[in-house]
Amino acid sequence: MKKIKVGIVGGAGYTGGELIRLLLLHPAAEISFVQSTSHAGSPLQAVHPDLTGETDLLFSSHHHTDVEVLFLCSGHQAARKFLTDHDLPANLVVIDLSQDFRHQTTNTIANRTFVYGLPEFNRAEIATAQSIANPGCFATCIELALLPLAVVKQLNDDVHIQATTGSTGAGQSLSATTHFSWRSGNISVYKAFEHQHMHEISEVLLKAQPDFAHELNFIPQRGNFTRGIFASMYTHTDLSIAELKELYNRYYSSHPFVTLCEDEVDVKQVVNTNRCFIHLAKRHGYVFITSVIDNLLKGASGQAVQNMNIIFGLPERAGLQLKPSAF
Repeated sequence: MKKIKVGIVGGAGYTGGELIRLLLLHPAAEISFVQSTSHAGSPLQAVHPDLTGETDLLFSSHHHTDVEVLFLCSGHQAARKFLTDHDLPANLVVIDLSQDFRHQTTNTIANRTFVYGLPEFNRAEIATAQSIANPGCFATCIELALLPLAVVKQLNDDVHIQATTGSTGAGQSLSATTHFSWRSGNISVYKAFEHQHMHEISEVLLKAQPDFAHELNFIPQRGNFTRGIFASMYTHTDLSIAELKELYNRYYSSHPFVTLCEDEVDVKQVVNTNRCFIHLAKRHGYVFITSVIDNLLKGASGQAVQNMNIIFGLPERAGLQLKPSAF
């Protein structure tokens, strides 16, 4: 089998490390290079010890364009600068994991227009795209929870959302709120009502339900665990619980990574997978929705590989058949 040649720019962070891990085991992908300015010349395992014994690759100081797909895992604004500074071949598939191109007003640069890479909403557009803006982790978890309602115009009231993320969601750079001594045994709210993912969530819901004109009241929280997102939300609905479940099951019937669960869900069920588990309950006229994902996989690197699979006509599950450590 001829393998897809892959390059990674910015491979030293959490998302870069997870992307390397997935692609090394992918049956149809071959990593040509992993670029890192700060670690050039070092073996990948020096930064990502979980890759020990898996590869002899070294970090490269430069990228090259003799690849078919280029993943950009650099920080926000770095992807835009990279594409401004480098003239890439028009037929090179670019999948960006930052937020630089996720919004409709910022999704174009030079001759590239980025498609929002949520397969459960944009699969047809992704299949013919050359440039993908991978969704944010909070955005993915919340959008998957609300889209089945939006596409049938059943988001008819304010939505109240609370979501807790693990420490890896803040990236590898150290700060006061990622330090173990502060984070352990602790929980805190940050960016209440104004988190940066609100913009993309609103855009996706408006695309699904153009008349949606209600508030999204989003309270993000820092959790005292390393990875995963647990999101819970509620909104008024006239649909019965049976109608809601039928709606969600129908919407996700052709999407292999989203499952509606009869039992309540928890983060450990999806950590180390590209899965999203959703649970529904109905009480006093409100639907209560819980949604869980791994922020580094379905919320980042796993979804990026899923998008690559779709673009290259591969089985959507290729390289992503992962089992969680549920205990």
